[in-house]
Amino acid sequence: MVLDVNATSSMPANPGTSTPGKVIFSLGGVARNVADCISKLEARPFMISAVGFDMAGNLLLGHWESAGLSTEGIQRNRNIETAVVCYIFDEKGEVAAGVARVESIEKFLTPRWIEKFKCKISSAPILMVDANLTSSSLEASCQMAAQFNTPVWFEPVSVAKSRRVASVVQYISFASPNEDELIAMANAISGRDIFHPIRKDHGTIKLSTECLFQMLKPAIWLLLDKGVKVVVVTLGSHGVFLCSNAKSNLEKLAFKENQPPHFSKQLYEVVNTVCPRNQFFGASKCGPISNLVAVHFPALSASVVRLTGAGDCLVGGTIASLCAGLDVMQSVAVGIAAAKVAVEVESNVPAEYCLARLADDARSVYSGATMLLCQSKL
Repeated sequence: MVLDVNATSSMPANPGTSTPGKVIFSLGGVARNVADCISKLEARPFMISAVGFDMAGNLLLGHWESAGLSTEGIQRNRNIETAVVCYIFDEKGEVAAGVARVESIEKFLTPRWIEKFKCKISSAPILMVDANLTSSSLEASCQMAAQFNTPVWFEPVSVAKSRRVASVVQYISFASPNEDELIAMANAISGRDIFHPIRKDHGTIKLSTECLFQMLKPAIWLLLDKGVKVVVVTLGSHGVFLCSNAKSNLEKLAFKENQPPHFSKQLYEVVNTVCPRNQFFGASKCGPISNLVAVHFPALSASVVRLTGAGDCLVGGTIASLCAGLDVMQSVAVGIAAAKVAVEVESNVPAEYCLARLADDARSVYSGATMLLCQSKL
């Protein structure tokens, strides 16, 4: 759990002095944002984290308690300095600079603390971990999940931290990198810097979606070949690539039978009505010799205020939908719709979601999705 301090200004910065602008305190942290989004979609996530007895900790914990969510998994003591991140945004709502103090997450979210909640992990339909955890805590979490056949969703957080995937890749069912994180993860897994960041704008010529996919495909395939079942590559205004090894059977990728009863059936009903299942399957293998299933989902147009919560809400919306019983295709469409709402508000996660509007946006995404051509591994 992290408190975000966000500063924006319409004036250029002047070195050595302050610049008039606006400062906003927002509840943040990748896992917290994802969990908050899930809770806004009428589910009850269980959060494992750490906060202190400081102002930031009070704000974060107070919000969690006011939502009626369990604080059992949130460690709190006077030695913890609650994680705080300060972002400076440009006029487009994109991060221009940032400073992070998140050492408490690494210091206090230890394997021993996570072990206390083995029972919760054993009964969960999915475990989401983010790369703010140390490698030892990631390994402990993923090993516990594997013991109980609980699928793991890995959220990379940043390019630098995404490399922590290397020690746990064999346990991961879902990963949600952006393009740069995908490249960093593939390099970390391979042990060599053989993949290079993609420049989407080569001078005046912008890459097409198909061309971008072909350039990213070797890195995507490496993750799938090492055991990841589904790779969700977030592309900003280019949308999302949903990719799976054909052997993983994307259509029938199932969750555990013991789903908790508190996941929303209303979400399932309203989305399933407008996004019919199996729209892509039957012709879903991109070619007769393909081992890769890949679908491109378009982004939705939005009136952008800030972009920091978009990826987290995409993950939260997708996870909530999967747990509600929707298939992977439907769930990613909901995730994109949830991300659209997030970029149109100043907080990382919207105060609420209208399910009817969310389903309508998901229908637009779902109907615009297309299969991608991939006739070989590389």
